[in-house]
Amino acid sequence: MRTPVVARETRVRAPHPLRTEGLRGFAPWAGAAVLLTCGAVLYGTADRWQGGWSETAVETHTALLITVPLAAAAGCWQGGRERRRRTEELWTTAVRTPLARLLLAALPVAFWVVAGYLVTVAVALLATWPYVRGDRPQLTLLPGDTAAVAAGALAGHVVGRAVPTRLAAPLLAMTGYVGLGVVAADGSAAGRALTPAALAGVGELPVWWQPWAMAVWTGGLACAAALGYAARRRAVALLPLAAALAAGTLLAQSGDGLWHTDPLTRRQVCDTSRTPAVCVNARYAGMLPQVSDALSGVTGKLAGVRNLPVRWADHGGAQRTGEAALPAVTPLGWSAVRGRLTDPERYAREAVDALALRGDCPQEQLSGRALTADDAVEHYLAPLPVRDRLDGSDVHDARLREARARLAGMDGHKRREWLSAYFAARAACRTKEIPAL
Repeated sequence: MRTPVVARETRVRAPHPLRTEGLRGFAPWAGAAVLLTCGAVLYGTADRWQGGWSETAVETHTALLITVPLAAAAGCWQGGRERRRRTEELWTTAVRTPLARLLLAALPVAFWVVAGYLVTVAVALLATWPYVRGDRPQLTLLPGDTAAVAAGALAGHVVGRAVPTRLAAPLLAMTGYVGLGVVAADGSAAGRALTPAALAGVGELPVWWQPWAMAVWTGGLACAAALGYAARRRAVALLPLAAALAAGTLLAQSGDGLWHTDPLTRRQVCDTSRTPAVCVNARYAGMLPQVSDALSGVTGKLAGVRNLPVRWADHGGAQRTGEAALPAVTPLGWSAVRGRLTDPERYAREAVDALALRGDCPQEQLSGRALTADDAVEHYLAPLPVRDRLDGSDVHDARLREARARLAGMDGHKRREWLSAYFAARAACRTKEIPAL
């Protein structure tokens, strides 16, 4: 006798609603919009940041001016979805609570916009890595930035549910962009401290707790808005609101004290095989061979000359005794792009200008003899053929050409003595003691 076969009922487990929302809804498109928009902004300014870790961190942080309003607009559009579909009454009959329904629709958008921003940051870091000439990766701001993007999406979702108009999303994006930009650029110290997109300076670092306080500030406000709108017991919203206010108070009271100079910026890396020595900021230590090569023609002509400064140094524009200011390679995109000097000849001419004019003499003390000597020295040490072609044929230009020719035509010993006397007089602003040409 054959045993009957009993068919077993197999249950297909339905996917979790969060998975469905996250993979098939509007959320992935919102993440793609953040990725493409933020990526396009960074691509257009690549010359300014590609090649420096600090510059890359500043640019990706400043991109929050666009990313946060865009995330808020995406959340707002998602929040108004049921109204556009006219299914609000149907959702009121669902088993889930209003808060669960809100989070079910809001969290996928928040996840995808954060993912889009993080992918953009990762691509920017990878694009910078081959061209870095010093410094180290700076990811300190990333927790606060990530929280701000997620908070923008969640708060925008609440606005989309509360404001019954299709124009809420674009208006929120424009208002957020203008508001963040105005406060970040022209606000008070307290206002800038409370802004997630506050403009950071290259070579500046936040105090260790600033990103976490910013995360509590922005995330607490967004959570308070969501709980106040959809929670069954709205008094629960007071908890994240209190945490946000405590973090905001701490940020506002600290003001500009939230930032400090990177200790690496105060260090110099030097090539002492030349006179004067050539020192670059430690953040760009890898560019020292390029800078030293660009100035090799100048230092070769200065061999045996006395009364020179000890070194060229890059202190961010500050000049110290016994030093000449080295032309800065920053901001990137001008003198240096992707770890390379853009115009070594012009860079050498700027270094000679700093060497000859380090005395910073008042204009009234600069006689015609001093100006003629300055031009002759600059032309001898770092000639610019383009400038020679622009010289005119009047009496003044003829005098300059004559002085250049006299300095270049001196024998080596006489020229070294003349240059030694010139640099001594120029450094002490005794321009009347500059020997004639």
